[in-house]
Amino acid sequence: MTDKTDFKTTLDAYRARRGQVRTVTVPDLRYLMIDGRGDPNTSPVFAEAVRALYPVAYKLKFASKRDLGRDYVVPPLEGLWWAEDMDSFTSARDKSRWDWTLMLMVPDWIDGAAFAAAVEQAGAKGRPPRLDDVRLETLSEGLCVQTLHVGSFDDEAEVLARLHHEVIPGQGLRMTGKHHEIYLSDFRKVAPERQRTILRQPVRAADVV
Repeated sequence: MTDKTDFKTTLDAYRARRGQVRTVTVPDLRYLMIDGRGDPNTSPVFAEAVRALYPVAYKLKFASKRDLGRDYVVPPLEGLWWAEDMDSFTSARDKSRWDWTLMLMVPDWIDGAAFAAAVEQAGAKGRPPRLDDVRLETLSEGLCVQTLHVGSFDDEAEVLARLHHEVIPGQGLRMTGKHHEIYLSDFRKVAPERQRTILRQPVRAADVV
């Protein structure tokens, strides 16, 4: 028997409370990543991206347990979101203009060779259409503010507007990097009003160029 690591409980970066904005320093983390553009509710590219990530993630998990004796819970799906006009997140909510990167975090003991083997295995049967677009990359965010949102994605706008226009400047900070969401609930299975999502924004001191 091996202990199973659950990064949702061991990493402070996965902790957030509803109604409370935390300032956290996020360590460099490695992710399976895949890019896209458009409304996640209607774009087939979004669904294909999700279907490409998970087979690779589980092949890595099983290989880690089998070959290294290190088991872990596959972390929740995450996403980076951005647009030329960031007000499209807080006012117009024009999702067709959004760019995104979907991600699944992997442990730091996973190397490039293990990733390549997992991609090959994931494509052996029923190859996902976007499998070749999945990459392994390190994300460096550093200082961030984050909070927990409970409810539908469409109800995020008010929380984000307060975060962007009140909380962050009120703390002498400014936004840098991309809006980051961590889906603690599986939005394919959980009703919108019960979904739990960490909303994160990388920041830096306002007087730092």
